[in-house]
Amino acid sequence: MKKQRSAFFAAAVLAALLGLAGTDAQAFEDGTRGIYFEGGRAPHGDQGATNSASVGLTLPWSPHGVREGALTSYWDLFASQWHAPGIGGGSHNYTQLGAIYTWRYRFDGGRSPWFAEAGVGATLMDRLYRSPDRSFSTTFQFTEVLGVGRSFGDNGRHELALRVQHFSNAGIKKPNPGENFVRLRYTYHF
Repeated sequence: MKKQRSAFFAAAVLAALLGLAGTDAQAFEDGTRGIYFEGGRAPHGDQGATNSASVGLTLPWSPHGVREGALTSYWDLFASQWHAPGIGGGSHNYTQLGAIYTWRYRFDGGRSPWFAEAGVGATLMDRLYRSPDRSFSTTFQFTEVLGVGRSFGDNGRHELALRVQHFSNAGIKKPNPGENFVRLRYTYHF
């Protein structure tokens, strides 16, 4: 119950921050590069949690050259560090590199500061991920992400987003328990 209250409190704080952040005119930086910092958590019940910290680069790209309007897309290239409870006590760190192709839908025909996004991609970890309740059988993982966020500042140059991200090998090899993170991301477009 305490963890549920903490998650609810974090979501309420994010919603309040996003609601208070203003935007200038109705021009957004979806067609520019961005750098982001992201923190995440994958709870493990009584076993603790795996925490992650990521830094990444967003590179706008569309197969048809469309970078304006309600639907845009970009490549998300990132490096992450996972800090997980270890089997038999202690903890372990894992390094991950990944790429995700992401579609973004900006509400109100592309004029809203609010957006939703979804993406699919692939990652590679430096070694097999093992925690007291999960053991990956491959260092290669597919990833899917869903998120909501809001742009703010000059031309929406800044963004905050709440994202849910799943990692698994899609059954390439067993076991395949997967891992699910809730993540908070700040992006600066340049």
